Amino acid sequence: MVASELPAARAGDERAFEALVEPHRRELHVHCYRMLGSLDDADDLVQETLLAAWRGLHAFAGRSSVRTWLYRIATTRSLNAIRDGRRRPPPAPAPPFEPPTPSARFEVPWLQPYPDALLGADEPSVRSLAREGVELAFVAALQTLPPRQTAALVLCDVLGFRLAEVAEMLDVAPTAVKGLLQRARAAMPAAAPATDAGAEAKLAREFASAYEADDVERVVALLTDEAWLTMPPATERYDGPPAIAAFLRASAAGRPGGGYTLLPTRAGGHPAFGCYLENRARGLLVLVPNPSATRVVGIARFLDDDLHRRFGLPDSLG
Repeated sequence: MVASELPAARAGDERAFEALVEPHRRELHVHCYRMLGSLDDADDLVQETLLAAWRGLHAFAGRSSVRTWLYRIATTRSLNAIRDGRRRPPPAPAPPFEPPTPSARFEVPWLQPYPDALLGADEPSVRSLAREGVELAFVAALQTLPPRQTAALVLCDVLGFRLAEVAEMLDVAPTAVKGLLQRARAAMPAAAPATDAGAEAKLAREFASAYEADDVERVVALLTDEAWLTMPPATERYDGPPAIAAFLRASAAGRPGGGYTLLPTRAGGHPAFGCYLENRARGLLVLVPNPSATRVVGIARFLDDDLHRRFGLPDSLG
């Protein structure tokens, strides 16, 4: 089909071009998200990639597949966006209470979670990459690498491109790609194993019940000793159950409007919840379970009040 669509697209047929690139649009979006850690930036970069492809179609010689060609454009655009400082978080909202002193600084405040629904749950090839490809810890760790290391790791280890293909995409020698890969792999945490779906659902229900009730003791009982709490785009990070408990108590005591109501969804292969205060959407919360799904390793509380719409959640509760 590509053989017949390519000449028509080169001749200016926009429908033929759409047919050529549409099968790759979703995976390009995931790729740009991995590179920049932001849904909003991924939206922009996919549009930039397809526009560049349309304008540069005459130069596509067909020596590689259309998919490989599009990934080269998307990777180049992503690297340019990082170089130009695209990964700037929006201002963090001021809390309506005095928070305790954080344990550390969260270094990726532009991070946003990726909706599982956008991964294509009906496509096994896409679904199999969900946890390693877009889970929060993995994507956050990618953001701390030098950009070319990020690109090499994603293209080779997640997407399975050959070394020679990646070298051409990055316009470097294959030996340089090997070096980028070695340094990136050494810096990345071990991949998280898959969790039991039933145990994970039970843990999510228990957490939601305790969180909605502002029952800090019950929440803390569900945490591992190494648990963390982050609140992008805020830069505060709270490490360990005592620090998390102190923050949750301060939040419950100083928050106007009573307790939260949580609506379940999924983000980056993890349980997630839309947060509602006085029936109005107030961001998103993502849980990171331990491998056995008996305890919570991390809580990512995203403070973007528009983020729920990316997950198909309502603006308000009836």
